[in-house]
Amino acid sequence: MKKYRPRLPQDHSHVAWRELSLTSLPIALVFVALVGLVVWLADPAPPKIITISAGPQDSSLLNTANAYKKILARNGITLKVLESDGSVQNLQRLMDPKQHVDIALVQGGVSNEAARASLMSLGSIFYIPIVVFYRGKGLTQLSQLEGKRIAIGREGSGTRRLSLNLLEANGISTGGDTQLMPFDGMQAAEQLVAGNIDAAMLSGDSTTRSLMLRLLGIPGISVMDFAEASAYTRLFPYLDEIDLPPGVLDLRRKVPRETLHMIGPTVEIVARPNLHPAISDLLIEAAQEMHGAAGLLQRAGDFPNTTAREYRISEDATRYYKSGKSFLYRVLPFWVASITDRILVLLLPVAVLLFPALRLIPALYGWRVRSRIYRYYGALIAIERGALAASTEEQRHALLAELDEIEASLNTLRMPLAYADAFYVLREHVGFVRMHLGGAAHEPAH
Repeated sequence: MKKYRPRLPQDHSHVAWRELSLTSLPIALVFVALVGLVVWLADPAPPKIITISAGPQDSSLLNTANAYKKILARNGITLKVLESDGSVQNLQRLMDPKQHVDIALVQGGVSNEAARASLMSLGSIFYIPIVVFYRGKGLTQLSQLEGKRIAIGREGSGTRRLSLNLLEANGISTGGDTQLMPFDGMQAAEQLVAGNIDAAMLSGDSTTRSLMLRLLGIPGISVMDFAEASAYTRLFPYLDEIDLPPGVLDLRRKVPRETLHMIGPTVEIVARPNLHPAISDLLIEAAQEMHGAAGLLQRAGDFPNTTAREYRISEDATRYYKSGKSFLYRVLPFWVASITDRILVLLLPVAVLLFPALRLIPALYGWRVRSRIYRYYGALIAIERGALAASTEEQRHALLAELDEIEASLNTLRMPLAYADAFYVLREHVGFVRMHLGGAAHEPAH
């Protein structure tokens, strides 16, 4: 007969701690993995590098982006600034996933339906007025420029797109008698002074105080007053009415002589909808630092603002403008606050996962402790069956030796007090099997 060798537990030291560890460790690992997955999918860490599409060299858009870069660097965020031809290219980059552009500075009036549906705004940051300088006097409407030579900005610029929209609303379009010239900025001003064009529609960086004063000081050149500014803002919702009060350009000479009515869009910080909330907060904070003071065209506190124009204002931006930085971001460094904030946000789902796991640990622990006892019972059953089949004294002695091995193992077994009853019942059953073997030894062989 083949000798039965029970596979009994070998290590009886620190049974309770060992079983508890083997029970808790897999659950802890699964729990950590689930929490990590939730953190990664639901609330990823803010990126350390983001990309902004700005504007041409020496433009206010590029200067603004570079200023943001310095402010974000204080919190360990690297802002990669890309030069561009202007707002039109900025928007194109933002709409193209292959460009990997996160945010862009975009002038109003250059969007399309797809952009308005898929992008979001963090707010407007400053005005870009459009100023029409012309040769002569008495110009009150853009329609009076029909048949003239007009500088409307270079190809791809926001100035050109806006100029075309305004002229078209006044019955002037490309392909007609009016010559639309691709000049902007200083080049357009020089062409106007030289008499090579009749009017120049200047916007953005071309409408500086110094340039306006220079042009207004040249005999024969005037600036158009948009007396119908309110009508333009109704027809083009992305436009604002901007007034220059008398003397704001030069108090001593009182330039302008009367209130000058102008119109113009604002520049917005436009972003993809997956922009991280913490980055959104930093950008708005940078915008407040950069654009919150009073200026030639604005009062203190006018910018940045959440006036909805072409793009929807993001929920994160609305929350920041309403309540400002959270307590954590006010008192802790940015990265520490970011991690802490994410942990607090995840407490509820973590608790939902943790409580069932904690309830499962005692059940698994009990099962592992009882399984050690069941292994002894398996050995006892095998010995008892062997006793029924044993026909010689030698076989019975071999079974008794195996039973002694079981009993010796039990003598060194450390069992938690909660399972002491099962342990002593097992010892009784060992005695029962021993008695059975002893009785079988006195039975006559058939």
